[in-house]
Amino acid sequence: MTGDLGLLTGPDAAGPLAAALAPVGGRLLSWRAVHVDNQPGRGCTVGYQARIGWPDGRVSEEQLAATTARAPDGALVLDDGVDRVAVWRFPHDPYLPALAAATDPGAVGRLLGEFGYGGGPPRLRTRAYRPGRRAVIEAATGRGRLYLKVVRPQKVVALHERHRLLTGCGVPAPPSLGYTVDGLLVLEALPGRTLRRSLMLGGAVPSAQQVLSVLDRLPPRLADGPPRVSWLDRAGHYAAVIGAALPQRATRVGELAAELATLDEPEPVTAVHGDLYESQLLVTGDRITGLLDVDTAGAGYRADDLACMIGHLSVLAQIDPRRAPAINRLAADWLAVFDRHTDPAVLRGRIAAVVLSLATGPHRVQEPDWPAITMARLDLAAAWLADAPVRTP
Repeated sequence: MTGDLGLLTGPDAAGPLAAALAPVGGRLLSWRAVHVDNQPGRGCTVGYQARIGWPDGRVSEEQLAATTARAPDGALVLDDGVDRVAVWRFPHDPYLPALAAATDPGAVGRLLGEFGYGGGPPRLRTRAYRPGRRAVIEAATGRGRLYLKVVRPQKVVALHERHRLLTGCGVPAPPSLGYTVDGLLVLEALPGRTLRRSLMLGGAVPSAQQVLSVLDRLPPRLADGPPRVSWLDRAGHYAAVIGAALPQRATRVGELAAELATLDEPEPVTAVHGDLYESQLLVTGDRITGLLDVDTAGAGYRADDLACMIGHLSVLAQIDPRRAPAINRLAADWLAVFDRHTDPAVLRGRIAAVVLSLATGPHRVQEPDWPAITMARLDLAAAWLADAPVRTP
């Protein structure tokens, strides 16, 4: 591997990480990449789990991150005249200025007090973190749980307004209590567990009609403006990401993406979730009680939402062979219903494109056997494409 990806995931990555720790007296003892977000032509961002030694003899396990993308003002940037890398320690993410406060019990306690959730410092738990992109912190208080969603400051107002719009229309999205201008959104918790968790536990699942009903409740106002880029239109991008990680497979994945690019068909623009899959639905028994991560909600194509759901389920069946029969049955049942609401050929082509996008995941999260897992997902994408009904002129 060469270029930005090799710089931040190969042995040379230790140099910027150690240089960033030196001013605060830290010594890099070991590190491993745990999250890789490579955007060919736009830069690479990598998250690391690191062991750090301190002058007083302590050793700490911490999260570090580095990027070759353009960093905000104030970021620690290392430039040797050839390579330019910005480096930071969690929670001091220069793209997410609210993250440090969101992980400070005292600061969070004061903030929640303003929203009527006072009663002492809350217990905080980091539930998700994508360096430079977003984070979710769970805050447990004497009055229940809240979630602090940290995004880039320029996105927080629109996200708050989107949550308010959706809950006002009866969509079971988490209600927003408010936000801070530096990018922190305070969300109420919803009942239920994720559909993914329910599947793993062998629990009840909702019907396909319930999924369609939730999508039907999305307000038409969301469809104002240009539609989201379809999964099919992004196939070339995902192929480039995979090709950079697996150069020996670049030709094959490029051919798959080229075939997908020929399938795009005009679809009516409507309100969509934009990233709908089993971890975005909360269920209680066989009822849907929550719709999560509505950051992507807006104008788009219904077939993309349905394809995203089925594509994720088919990949989940690969991840957990023990549960694969139940997961595949659910996917088949839902697909039969979804086929009545959109063109089956269009749907399967977009499912293939979704699976192609998910083939970037094993390398992104640095799974131990990521090349083999990536290839299995490429095979799955090709199978979905081959399953698309042939249109007659």
